[in-house]
Amino acid sequence: MMANSAGSLDVAAVSGGLLIVRLALGLPMAAHGTQKLFGWFGGYGVAGTAGFFEQLGFRPGKPFVVAASLSELTGGLLLALGFLGPIGAALVIAPMVVAMLTVHRGNYFFASGNGIEVPYLYSAGAVALAFTGFGAASLDALLGFAGLASPALAAATLAAGVLGGLGTLVLRQPVAKSAEARG
Repeated sequence: MMANSAGSLDVAAVSGGLLIVRLALGLPMAAHGTQKLFGWFGGYGVAGTAGFFEQLGFRPGKPFVVAASLSELTGGLLLALGFLGPIGAALVIAPMVVAMLTVHRGNYFFASGNGIEVPYLYSAGAVALAFTGFGAASLDALLGFAGLASPALAAATLAAGVLGGLGTLVLRQPVAKSAEARG
């Protein structure tokens, strides 16, 4: 952490750093959600993404797409704004757990091979923000909510996000391989 010449924490520098991290993490996550929900930024929208979700075993696809995209959009915006403590982090983690375990698992780590790297980094950043707080340049600080945060609340909220992702996986109906594909 940044310290001033007296050795104490430089709150302005730390808050500025947290703001940069929140924006760098939250805005792309929100945009990722809009790709699925509205087809923005080169996305396919709900109808186009539903087929992909169904191939992953999430049927019917459209409700799963809407849930995932709203979680990403809302979670990303909450992180970017620094609002409602670890709730945004939990909303980001839930679909990232699903993505890591369905789309990216088995492809090793790095994004270049469609590995878990990107959802892992989103999740790690969300966890870090949940535990550190959002800093002075946040809606939580402006509205007086920052003092309500605690490590226990962060851990419980993040656990709920992970359980939400795992609960989604329970609803999955893996697609049986066709006789032709088993060949």
